[in-house]
Amino acid sequence: MHTERHVRFFRNGRNQAVRIPREFEMDAQEAIMRREDDRLIIEPVKRKGLLATLASLSALDEDFPDTDRDLLPLDDIEYCGGL
Repeated sequence: MHTERHVRFFRNGRNQAVRIPREFEMDAQEAIMRREDDRLIIEPVKRKGLLATLASLSALDEDFPDTDRDLLPLDDIEYCGGL
């Protein structure tokens, strides 16, 4: 569906701006703007979920120290009560 709406540019300080009509509002806090010839393209930046963010991270190439090396196995620890 292509919807058109006539809008006017205005100045906001040193920037040229345009009000985005309600029917063109985007469900995003940020956008990417680019120029293609005489067109201005605005695309919302979609937030990635936690799993997608974690999946995009590269693997670490370092070994983690064995911090519980000198501790008793959990099966050998007795509960003494209290806090």
